[in-house]
Amino acid sequence: METTPPQGQDELSALRALVAEQAAKLERQDAEVTKRDTIIDILRAQLELLRHRQHGASSEKIDRKIEQFELMLEEIEASRAEAEVRSGKTPLPELEDACEKPKRKPLPDGLPTDERIYPAPCNCPTCGGTSFLKAPDKVVQVMEHVPASVKIVRHVEKRFVCKDCDTSVSGKMPTLPIERGKPGPGLLAHIMVAKFDDHIPLYRLSEMYDRLGIDISRSVMADWMGRASALLGPLILLIRAHIAAVDRIHTDDTPVDV
Repeated sequence: METTPPQGQDELSALRALVAEQAAKLERQDAEVTKRDTIIDILRAQLELLRHRQHGASSEKIDRKIEQFELMLEEIEASRAEAEVRSGKTPLPELEDACEKPKRKPLPDGLPTDERIYPAPCNCPTCGGTSFLKAPDKVVQVMEHVPASVKIVRHVEKRFVCKDCDTSVSGKMPTLPIERGKPGPGLLAHIMVAKFDDHIPLYRLSEMYDRLGIDISRSVMADWMGRASALLGPLILLIRAHIAAVDRIHTDDTPVDV
């Protein structure tokens, strides 16, 4: 009669303990994912309620609440996805329940397409043959982000002098928004939209440009904003005259910190 040696019994006990530990860990991860799913469902319901109320009258408080819930949803959904990957239970997009998760939208039309071809080997890796039949290509489309870039536009105004009468002749370069300043109209417009529409502080914009290897201090951008705002003075007057032409004006006096 054969008996398991003591060393084998110890290894078997260790393996059983390891399996039990892994099973308990998976149960905890499943419970955590279920908990996050419940929280996500609650937040989505609250978001829908807030959006429904928002259709009536605009409210800064409701807008802020919606933004807070959106941020919470982002963090929880990202954590849930990470937990699913760690547990090895990430569902395939084709098998996801459409009732619980939004359907994957097709990639937008009209975007530039960078096609990258990966040629197949010229010889069969199994038998070394060189005669092949064409099979359908495997095509995978992904949407990629192209980092922002800044370039230098060098304006060159060609000048000549007439040999007959010494009259100077030159081309005409476009007027710059800030004379003898560094920013072009595109850069200036981008910074203004980021600050006044996206509410990104200038010091953060300075950090973003620093990552691109471009040194634009907060104080310099603040000076640009002041000069650019002065350029918009005539447009502001026209808007003011257009608004004042009506009989009744409705306003929202809620302050917005920029």
